[in-house]
Amino acid sequence: MAAVWLVRHAVPLIAPGTCYGRLDMPADAVATRQAAEALAAALPAGTVVWSSPRQRCTALAHALRSLRPDLPYRQDARLAEMDFGDWEGRAWNALPRAALDAWTADFAHDAPGGGESVAVFLARVAAAWDALPPDMPVAWIAHGGVARAATLIAQGRRHIARSEDWPHDGPGFGAWVVVDRTTGAVLDAAPTKDAARMTG
Repeated sequence: MAAVWLVRHAVPLIAPGTCYGRLDMPADAVATRQAAEALAAALPAGTVVWSSPRQRCTALAHALRSLRPDLPYRQDARLAEMDFGDWEGRAWNALPRAALDAWTADFAHDAPGGGESVAVFLARVAAAWDALPPDMPVAWIAHGGVARAATLIAQGRRHIARSEDWPHDGPGFGAWVVVDRTTGAVLDAAPTKDAARMTG
């Protein structure tokens, strides 16, 4: 059984309530180191590590590599967070209500802020999923949205039409979920979950 570890970066250094996806900000250094230590102790030998190119993810990947140099590592742009266009960097509660309603009404295909639609985002993450090496454990160091998308993909759901179908549960900052890539079953989750954000 080949498992995929869906790891979320540590808490980012950005004001709470800010919309961010493609924005590239650092994560808290102490929290990143703590997450790397926990992950280094948990990952089995032979795990292949892929990370998003965003610095909040690469920092965790590099800290992990310093502790587990035995694990092969690569960056993959397909693991970047969803692009929210000109919503990026703005407070969620300051976004126009009509724009938020338009996204909810056509959740799959509306591109929030002129960025990336959920359908395009899911297809991008699915392309990375389909490229996973066979019969090897893999860890993705990425984002909340990527982890949620991958959970859907593992369950065979590559298209969703309604915002209600988007997973609410996902790994908290510096945490992870482990899924069976064949069945989509959640095998493990540690150390916390955070249902407060769709992405990040």
